[in-house]
Amino acid sequence: MPASTQAAHARRVLNVAQGHLPSGSVATDPNIASSWRRCLDTHALDPGARMAPRVLESSQLRERRSAMERLRNVSMPVLERLQRQLMNPRQAVLLTAPDGVIVDSRLHDGTRDDFHRAGLWPGADWSESCEGTNGIGTCAVERAPVIICQQDHFRALHTPLTCTASPVFAPQGDLLAVIDVSSTSTDLTRQSQFHTLALVNLSAKVVESEYFFQHYRDEWLLQWQEQADHLGGFAQALLAFDDAGCVLAANQSALNCLGVTRDALVGTRVDRWFVQTLDTLLAQAHPSPSTCWPLHANTGANAGESLLAMLRAPARALRRAPSVSRAVPEVVTEPFSDPTLARAFSRACRVFAHDVPVLIRGETGSGKEVFARAVHAASARSGGPFVALNCAAIPESLIESELFGYVGGSFTGARKEGMTGKLWQANGGTLFLDEIGDMPFAMQTRLLRVLEDRMVSPLGGGEPVPLDIRVLSATHRDLSERIDERLFREDLFYRLSGLEVTVPPLREREDKVELIRRLLSQAGQRESRGHCPAMHVTPAALDRLCHHAWPGNVRQLRSVIRTLVALSENGIVTIDDLPDELREADVAKTAVTLSDASNEAPLEAAERQALRAALDACQGQVSAAARRLGVSRNTLYRKLRRFGLLRG
Repeated sequence: MPASTQAAHARRVLNVAQGHLPSGSVATDPNIASSWRRCLDTHALDPGARMAPRVLESSQLRERRSAMERLRNVSMPVLERLQRQLMNPRQAVLLTAPDGVIVDSRLHDGTRDDFHRAGLWPGADWSESCEGTNGIGTCAVERAPVIICQQDHFRALHTPLTCTASPVFAPQGDLLAVIDVSSTSTDLTRQSQFHTLALVNLSAKVVESEYFFQHYRDEWLLQWQEQADHLGGFAQALLAFDDAGCVLAANQSALNCLGVTRDALVGTRVDRWFVQTLDTLLAQAHPSPSTCWPLHANTGANAGESLLAMLRAPARALRRAPSVSRAVPEVVTEPFSDPTLARAFSRACRVFAHDVPVLIRGETGSGKEVFARAVHAASARSGGPFVALNCAAIPESLIESELFGYVGGSFTGARKEGMTGKLWQANGGTLFLDEIGDMPFAMQTRLLRVLEDRMVSPLGGGEPVPLDIRVLSATHRDLSERIDERLFREDLFYRLSGLEVTVPPLREREDKVELIRRLLSQAGQRESRGHCPAMHVTPAALDRLCHHAWPGNVRQLRSVIRTLVALSENGIVTIDDLPDELREADVAKTAVTLSDASNEAPLEAAERQALRAALDACQGQVSAAARRLGVSRNTLYRKLRRFGLLRG
């Protein structure tokens, strides 16, 4: 970089740090400006200095690496996978200690010299106090993901670099490391790094989870997630406790779910935070758990909801108490009093008993998984596992290992102990493929082969083993359209759709009164732990609840009812307790709807109202409204023409 350019950058740093922006300049990110001020005021650094980074001696680097051995063992496969995902030889993947010293790097051979000239090699100290604003050092100070793109650097010497970094936290919340991706490409922009930031942040979360498992391998480890689509993945909640049930540590996902701080949680008994007692939790333990069971939190946004959990028991505990074993989760079936739903359920149960796969259609939130669980519970396989996989919620790069599992150490990034895939977890029971329409096309081919041959092989080798499963799948998409768009295999569609049934949206169900009362009763019991009078709803409030369009279907209704129960003081829900959109907006919409559809049947009037509400919510955009309702654009256009609601 020419001396004049370096001098100009140094002047800009000084001006911005002092609050004096040159006329017509673009305002600098406040976080960058704050870091620049720290570099000047606290660290007394010179932005124009051309000093090379401070580098540890070889013996010091060996000591640093030895102290981080467990973390490095967990991190190396993740860093190698990250490097492959980036597919850019001009990017270096770095792992640093909490103080900013680089302990490991993953570089392409052809660019190694470029990064070494830039000072990016093991042993180099890239703390903010030494090198000024940079991805590694500033991430460590801010304890948050950062993008430091070229001119964002404090030192003019480092402006050819673009750095994207994310912190890695220990189970106790301390900073454990920083994962950084640095590039010597000069044509990068901050916007171009958002995808890189997502990959780096994901890698950091994977390392955190794996480190948590390793650090507490000799303790009880409870893992849970709101849905069963990705239990065992990086976003799951993790909580470790000792033999007495005393909480030792929890990751951020667990803290967020329970709505508590780490200080408030650690040191308390684990069963203080859940409906289940400690003995009940321990009865579910297994040294290598593979089956989920329902867990109910006492606090947080998920209080009262059924979470999906597994409890890993330490081997020492099982040797001392051999009676601890995995329990079969209790399955509660949904009573279907709606005639349409009851008929669909009856037909699904009959064909499922003869190993005919069932494809469940329905809008988002209409209860497709509840329907599938009920079919499983009513079958001869009710004593076996029910394993759900949400094909839309798992990143494409992970879905293959989630579905098929892998052999320990079979590929870079694999856990040493391997992982049991959802297909094998469902052996002897039922596999539920939710949102099957969103499964990556490449995975569809392999899934079809497994369904045809009834044999499965984990990734990384091993002999194929027989698979005894029955399959239920669900989607809110129009699979015919997906087939036409070459996004879904036609032969897989025919393999999964032995019988197609539709779960009607809530607005079309005839059992809304019974459903509302049942949900009120369940929510009331959870809120009071079963020690308060039954919940009641006034006729006016019940009428308003029944006539609402419910674009979010049963999921939205359940959320509203939980809120009503939480706010109720005397066990009675009145019309004044309802949310504003039910008390006010719904009155106006209902009046207009009844005026427009005075000659329509009740279901037609409800459908018109739902269509109008969806269009209003999406500002008249038909594509967005179709996604909201879970139907294809062509279907929505037909319905809009039928009811005279087509705009423009």
